[in-house]
Amino acid sequence: MSEKKRNTDSGIEIKQLYTVEDQPTQQIETPGSFPFTRGVQPDMYRGKLWTMRQYAGFSTAEESNKRYHYLLNQGVMGLSVAFDLPTQIGYDSDHALAEGEVGKVGVAIDSLEDIDTLFKGIKLEEVSTSMTINATAFILLSFYVAQAKKQGADLKKISGTIQNDILKEYAARGTYIYPPKPSMRIITDIFEWCSKDLPKWNTISISGYHIREAGSTAVQEIAFTLSNGKAYVKAALEKGLDINVFGKRLSFFFNAHNNLFEEVAKFRAARRMWAKMMKDLGATDPKAMMLRFHTQTGGSTLTAQQPLNNISRVTIQTLAAVLGGTQSLHTNGYDEALSLPTEEAARIALRTQQIVAFESGAPETVDPLAGSYFVETLTDEVEQKAWELINKIDAIGGSVSAIEQGFIQDEIARSAYDYQRGIERGEKIIVGVNKFQVNREEPVPVFKIDDSIREQQSLKLKALRERRDNNKVKASLEEVRSKAVHNENLMPAVIEAVENYCTLGEIADTLRNVFGEYR
Repeated sequence: MSEKKRNTDSGIEIKQLYTVEDQPTQQIETPGSFPFTRGVQPDMYRGKLWTMRQYAGFSTAEESNKRYHYLLNQGVMGLSVAFDLPTQIGYDSDHALAEGEVGKVGVAIDSLEDIDTLFKGIKLEEVSTSMTINATAFILLSFYVAQAKKQGADLKKISGTIQNDILKEYAARGTYIYPPKPSMRIITDIFEWCSKDLPKWNTISISGYHIREAGSTAVQEIAFTLSNGKAYVKAALEKGLDINVFGKRLSFFFNAHNNLFEEVAKFRAARRMWAKMMKDLGATDPKAMMLRFHTQTGGSTLTAQQPLNNISRVTIQTLAAVLGGTQSLHTNGYDEALSLPTEEAARIALRTQQIVAFESGAPETVDPLAGSYFVETLTDEVEQKAWELINKIDAIGGSVSAIEQGFIQDEIARSAYDYQRGIERGEKIIVGVNKFQVNREEPVPVFKIDDSIREQQSLKLKALRERRDNNKVKASLEEVRSKAVHNENLMPAVIEAVENYCTLGEIADTLRNVFGEYR
């Protein structure tokens, strides 16, 4: 009787044994040079460890500020800000549609006053900040710039990232405001402004993370993400921007799941593919061809059943990201299938990174799994399957067309369905869920958000609107509207608006009136 075939979650068949015959023409590649399969730096973590981040933000700016100081004291190297849903979709906390959501999945930010509080006691010149924000990324970046100016910081030294990836919102996540074309225009405005005024800022983090969370495979994650990256590059080129300048500030954001070897192969293949893609699009500077990425461990892999098992899952995923050559990493709390992480869970998640960094030996040599017959073959196979998908998207007319026609959404939905069906049939074992269950589980303490936050934020907004110069507010918003109508760069007008204490919702609404909303 023949043994049943074994496949990765992307459907790549795994052989029983890999030998030199699987890699007869293996190229000797060096890290730090094209096509960067083995890493973007010649010495990788021997020169500098990845940036250890903990994604955090909840409730009010005051509460989140306390968590940031706690994490910095525990050894975090960079901040990563989570925003609540109203902030993500351009509504102030006192808007009718914000009810029930203020401060729940992230921090509520309505005005420059909230940003002042959020970063109180933190010098922006000395810390790298990542902000997971998309439709309103231009407004949050403006808040951050205004706060840096208030601190007297040199904008040329400010470093960090805004996610700013709207295409995956249409495909997988849903926190969009404007239609695709004006959204792409706002993104290229950010590219253009930052290239001159905020040169160390990563202007976009092209995100496969949420594509994977929505149910894609590893192959689909990189195929759809790199296709979206290509669409942003083409939009910037059409605007006349220099690929060798803006290309250096593009970054990526990937997921790390439990299949250790497929994940490592995915990261290696993605670097190689992006280098080839950027070269084909006209980049000549090697730094504009480097795929630099942040990784977050897989939220969708965490289970509410036996949640302490998630510490083991996060450890495997941390190793996958490090062995795959990430530049930055967030590790999830073991309790995140139940609630936002408690302080204890966040500390254990950070300690997991620190143990891998200082006790595992993984960072001591560059690309330690290179030369493995299995990993090299899997890297090639992941790449081949991802190119096949990218070619299909190109035939449709690129990512924007593929999203408008529902191709990417349908592919993700099909993979999510197949994965879930595998669990229900017992073909895919999830420890503690469909096998190795326990009859009675000890309760885990969960983190709760107080519902009074909306009231607090609303009172702050009322006081702000009474205190600020409302003639300046009106003039600022009219300037934002005028720049939008005349297709001029929005960033200087939005920065001036936030400095005059226009709120996030007022700026977003001004552009809703010009661009409309995507339905």
